[in-house]
Amino acid sequence: MADFIQPRTLKGFRDLSPDQAYRRANLVRALEDVFRSHGYAPIDTPAMEYAEILKGKGGETSDKELFEWTDKGGREVALRFDLTVPLARYVAEHQGKLTFPFRRYHMGPVWRGERPQRGRFREFWQCDADIIGPETATADAEILVLMIDAYAALDVGSVTIRVNDRRVLTGMLDKLGVLDAAVPVLRALDKREKLGDEVSRLEIAEVEGLTESAADRILDLTRKRANDDETLAVLKDAVGDNERGLAGIETLERARELVAAAGKPASSLVIDPGIARGLDYYTGIVLEAQLDALPDIGSVGSGGRYDDLAGLYTKSRLPGVGCSVGIDRLLAALDELEAGGRGAAPAVLVTNPGDERLPEAFRFAAALRAAGISCEVFPDTAKHKAQMRYADKRGIPYVVTPDEGGTFFLKRLSDGATRTCASGADAVGWIAS
Repeated sequence: MADFIQPRTLKGFRDLSPDQAYRRANLVRALEDVFRSHGYAPIDTPAMEYAEILKGKGGETSDKELFEWTDKGGREVALRFDLTVPLARYVAEHQGKLTFPFRRYHMGPVWRGERPQRGRFREFWQCDADIIGPETATADAEILVLMIDAYAALDVGSVTIRVNDRRVLTGMLDKLGVLDAAVPVLRALDKREKLGDEVSRLEIAEVEGLTESAADRILDLTRKRANDDETLAVLKDAVGDNERGLAGIETLERARELVAAAGKPASSLVIDPGIARGLDYYTGIVLEAQLDALPDIGSVGSGGRYDDLAGLYTKSRLPGVGCSVGIDRLLAALDELEAGGRGAAPAVLVTNPGDERLPEAFRFAAALRAAGISCEVFPDTAKHKAQMRYADKRGIPYVVTPDEGGTFFLKRLSDGATRTCASGADAVGWIAS
């Protein structure tokens, strides 16, 4: 007996079923339409970069999670862990050929060697949109409006964009006299929802120069309040006259004003001082998207401002701000919610009527596709009942059987409705209606 290799996937990687892949393709298409409607153009960058391009850009955690190795040419290389760092490299390298402000979108897989868990994978897709050039609250508001429009187009239910500004957090820490501890404190705050207040409090308290009472104060100040006005009042008091903190609050207020001017519902955007984002390159506004029907699955999108990232590759000042829609996290959430339904099946199965009438089946299938109706022809001459069972199992809504004399017998499987049409054109019309 032959020894077979056990079919299996690597931990943290997964196959997508036809229905899952179909849903992802539809989500990506919808996002492309939204991004283009806002004036963003596509680019693409390699999945693999020189390791020095990626390392040290997101922080200690992202460096630990890099898939990196020495290639056959002796070069130190790594797989991209996000699409933002490659964008910064791209604009630094090609800035002489670009027109600024530069708006781009990019969709593709990224890789992180993190611990797989619910809704979190080692290979996953990101769908990013960024604007490089303007260092203004106007650009921040543009990204927020774009993100709200993106989730509305995806039709995945209510999504809340939770927004903060890193300068508010650092201004608050400066006012408390612990600015030097900003990086580890922000990382601890980023883990707050995943690990809980107590773990974050202990982690903050372990930072040199901080006490448990200081940790309690930080956690209290970064707690969400009843409404945005109350939250902003607490933050203004916390930063006092700190210029950095006040600049962050001013950006949040202006962005909120412009989002409202764009006609977006107030409920779609919430100021949340606990949002810190774990990547070190963020310098201003930061945001996370929450699927309201399943908030505990984690962020289904994120983003923020990164004014200094491209400066690691060029002397030019190339500030940026952007957002990323987490397609795979959304798909995992839809699976849990049993939402999104099936979709990979065509609208019509044209049964195989036997060799003599098979050309009629192919002609009718071509007419359906010309009318924009997806279909397939059953590939062999199985019994009619077997072909009907196949359509039912695939979730195909309509079955059409070419009959003798040029007529067509139609059946709608959802309710069993039937119809005999005298011509292919009549059959197409009935299905289209």
